[in-house]
Amino acid sequence: MSAHSPSRRSILRGAAVAGAAAALSPLVNSASAQAATSGSYTVRYDNGRRQTILGLGFEIQSDSIGSNNGGLPDTISGVPHDLTRSEQARFYQQMLKAGRSDRGFRYCRLAMGLYYRGLDSSKKFMRGRYPGQTAELADMCKRAGIEGLSVEYWSPAPGWKSNDSYIGGKLKSFEPDFLSDFADALVADLDYLTAGGMHISQWGLQNEPPLSTPYSSCVYSPAEYTATFKAAAAKVRAKYPEVMITADSFEGWSGEIGKALIADPKALDLVDAWTYHRIGHDSNDQIDHDFQREAHGKLVFNNEFEYLDNETSDWRTVNTAQSIMNWMTFQNSPTWYWLHALKPVANAEAPGYSLGFWRPPNDTDFSRFPDLKPGHWTWNPQNWNAVAGFVKYLPWDSVRYQVDESTVLRDQRIMAWKTPGSRPVLALTNRSATESFTYTVDMQTATRFEGRRYGPATNDKSLGLKRGPKLSIEVPPLSIEFWIGNS
Repeated sequence: MSAHSPSRRSILRGAAVAGAAAALSPLVNSASAQAATSGSYTVRYDNGRRQTILGLGFEIQSDSIGSNNGGLPDTISGVPHDLTRSEQARFYQQMLKAGRSDRGFRYCRLAMGLYYRGLDSSKKFMRGRYPGQTAELADMCKRAGIEGLSVEYWSPAPGWKSNDSYIGGKLKSFEPDFLSDFADALVADLDYLTAGGMHISQWGLQNEPPLSTPYSSCVYSPAEYTATFKAAAAKVRAKYPEVMITADSFEGWSGEIGKALIADPKALDLVDAWTYHRIGHDSNDQIDHDFQREAHGKLVFNNEFEYLDNETSDWRTVNTAQSIMNWMTFQNSPTWYWLHALKPVANAEAPGYSLGFWRPPNDTDFSRFPDLKPGHWTWNPQNWNAVAGFVKYLPWDSVRYQVDESTVLRDQRIMAWKTPGSRPVLALTNRSATESFTYTVDMQTATRFEGRRYGPATNDKSLGLKRGPKLSIEVPPLSIEFWIGNS
C-alpha cells in the first residue's frame, strides 16, 4: 500500500466499526415506489461517519484469450503491449486516471495463469509469456498512478496440476508437504512480480474455485480449498504482511467454501476480506441481501462485475453505478471492481465486459469500429460512463457518511462522502427511463457545490453551481450526477 494509505490491520479495525454502524443504514423497509418523482434526504456529516473507501479496481487483459472466452490461443496480444506509445499514454491518463492529474483506479487485478501465463523451465513458476510483459505492466502501474496489483490465480502453473495444463483439473496432491512446496511457489510468484517493479496490494488463491471452464481454471472442493488456503495464505502473510488476503472470489462467506473456512479458526484468521462475483446483477441485490451477516468482522466486496450476455444498455449504465453505490452504502464495502479496462474489438464478449475496445496489430477485420486503427483504443461509453465519475470524484481513502432517506428507492440512489481534502461530495442516480426525479438534500453545510453529469452518452457534463445547505436537484432519466463541494 502507499505510504499514506491505511494499513491492512487498520482497515480491518475500521471494518468492525463500520459493521457495527451498519444497523443505521436502512437495509429493510425499502420501497420500490416506481412512480416516485421526489424524495427528501439528510447527509449526516455531524455523526454519520462510515467506512473508508479505498478506491476502485479493474482487470487488465495483458495476454490473449479466444473470443467468447474460448481457450488460450498462442497469439501474443494484450494491453498495454499492443498499444502505440501515444495510445498507452492516452489510456493511462484518460481512462486509468479518468483525466485526473494524480491517480484514478487504485488496484489492477492480474489474472495469474490466464493473462499472465508464461512459465519457467520447471513449469511451476510464472513469468511473462513474451519479452517485456512484466516491465510493461510495471510501467503501466507507475504511469497510471496505480497503487498495486490484486494478484489472483485463474490456474496455478501446470507443473502443480493433475492434468499438467492451465485449463481444468486440480492440484496433484493435497498432502501437507506438497502444499507447503506449492505455497512457496506462490510466494515466489509474488517475489518475481515485486522484483519486476510491481507492488502487491491484494492476493487471492483462486478465481471461482468450484468452476471448470474452457479457459484457465482449477477446481477445489471446500476441504481442498481450505487446506490449500491455510498453507498458502500463511506464507503470503508472513512474507507480505500488508497484503489484503481475499476469499473466495465467487460466493464469499455464503458458499460452501466460505462455510468451510469459517469452520476452521486457523483458516478464518487468514481471511482479510470476502470477495463476491455478483456479475451483472440488479443493484437491488445489495439492498435485499445482507452480505455482512456472517462475515465475522471481515470486509466484503465485489471484485468482478460485467454483463455476461455480451451486451450493455442505457439502463445498465445506471445499474452499474448503483452497484458501486449499493455495495458501499448497504454492505460497507471498501472497494469495487469492474472487469476489463479494454477488450479487443474481435472478442464477442467485449461489449458486456469492457470499459473500452482496442484493435490489436494483427486484426484486419474492420467491420467493427472501421475508423479504429491497429494499436489504438476507443471507449465503450455505456460501461465507462457508469464508472468514470467514481474514478474521478471518489479519490482514494475518501470517507462515506450516512444519508437519512425518506424512503429507500431502488431506482434512485444516493451516496455521500468526504475526500481526504475534506471536500463533501454527493452521488445521485435516476434509473427510471421515463421520469425525472427531484432530490431535496440537506447537506448540513453552506458550501458551494458544482454539478457533473454522466449517462449512457454523457460524460462529465457541467451542471453549474448550487449553494447549500439545502440542495434541490432534478436528475433526468437514466442519469448519474456528482455534486462536489468546496473543502
